[in-house]
Amino acid sequence: MKSKKIFLILITAILFNQFCQAQQTEFKQTAVPLKHGAHRTGRRTDPDMARWRAYGLGQFIHWGLYSIPGGEWNGKTYNGASEWIRSWDGIPKSSYDSLIYHFNPTKFDATAWAKTAQQMGAKYVTITTKHHDGFCLWPSKFTKYTVANSPYKKDLIGPLVDAYNKAGIDVILYFSVMDWNNPDWRYEIKTKADSLAFDRFKTFTRNQLLELLRLYPTVKGLWFDGTWDKAWVQQAAFADELETEMRKIHPGLIIGSRFRADENGKRHFDTNGNLMGDYEQGWERKIPSTINEVHGNDWDCVMTVPENQWGYNKAWKGHIKTTDELLEMLARCVSLDGNFVLNFGPKGDGSIRQEELSLAREIGDWMKINQEAVYDCEYAGFEPQNWGYYTKKTGTNKVYMLIFNVPISGALRLKLPSKTGITKAYRLDDPTQQYTPEEIGSHESFIHLKNKTENRPFVIVLETTKETPAKAVKYEKAKT
Repeated sequence: MKSKKIFLILITAILFNQFCQAQQTEFKQTAVPLKHGAHRTGRRTDPDMARWRAYGLGQFIHWGLYSIPGGEWNGKTYNGASEWIRSWDGIPKSSYDSLIYHFNPTKFDATAWAKTAQQMGAKYVTITTKHHDGFCLWPSKFTKYTVANSPYKKDLIGPLVDAYNKAGIDVILYFSVMDWNNPDWRYEIKTKADSLAFDRFKTFTRNQLLELLRLYPTVKGLWFDGTWDKAWVQQAAFADELETEMRKIHPGLIIGSRFRADENGKRHFDTNGNLMGDYEQGWERKIPSTINEVHGNDWDCVMTVPENQWGYNKAWKGHIKTTDELLEMLARCVSLDGNFVLNFGPKGDGSIRQEELSLAREIGDWMKINQEAVYDCEYAGFEPQNWGYYTKKTGTNKVYMLIFNVPISGALRLKLPSKTGITKAYRLDDPTQQYTPEEIGSHESFIHLKNKTENRPFVIVLETTKETPAKAVKYEKAKT
């Protein structure tokens, strides 16, 4: 009887082992072979991408013909984003296209724009070269719908690239694949004629992108938009080949996840769930809640000041974000391994509205004091607390507490990772103001603030050690 039981146990073990092996084999085979999926798994580790990853704070600029009407047409208000006004039934398409003959930004000053970004503390800028309306801010040889044929006549992208580079700010070029002005663009391919037209459009798109890379060789990357149309999504092979060609022309080029789809029509992430591109562009006007949501990928958040206005709009409606609110978004992004990019919408005459200039100045005032907790920082691995956010200086033992909500008690709770101790704690804006953490549990402490009525976000620096100090109290959980 005993031997029979042993036999049954052995048979059960063998069958269970075979089942597990079968499950593992099935799991390994779930990856779908792709010709045009992600080019790699995991983050890029080259110097160009490391530089992008360390930016922390950036600026976005939406500027074009749509900046002239500013969300209005013949006394009527367009309720959508101002740069989409050409798609509105309330404006004839030909009337909008004729705005090219009124585009003369006499107040445009590339150096002043770059100075505003520098003052804010931006490390990179993304500039619209062409939005969905198809109007080019550079003198493209492949269309007449460019700044060269406006009253202004001169190139705008070149001076901007030069001015921002001189200010120590890297440039990324925004490019909309969707082009409402081009007669060969199609939202969807339904006929043979559509297919032939879109083939011409693909050649046009390729020519413009290669033109931009050759005209402005110092740019660091391309930020794509207008790539969700069915016609473009179906061009997996063409887009993949074009991406490879662009990277060959411009080694180190950084491209987000919006450019292309795989052969199954999957965008941002391919059929196997791998990121397509160098960083995720899915965080537009939203920020992840936890580090798990970014899946180990690089990412940035692009944010507007009003609810959904990118290009200049005469009337900012809805909630208008404050300086402290934007700073908290910046802190949250960096604490989750991302960059934060704030949008500006210059007027049609080339000037920047006063509200945006004020925000840039106020953010810059805070950054001058606290930039150490933003630049070249990453996810710290500490358990989040309600008072704010942690960042960690890459490659060091410095952790920063970016504090936005001071508790009534004035006690900031810290929960340290295992085998981590604090050797020093002090204010970033005043290193002589030091704190002695009060241990309240295993790897848990309070930092007691000396001033409970702070009126601006501030930073406390923690110098940490990998080993828990020997004098630390050992706490034992209650037995239940």
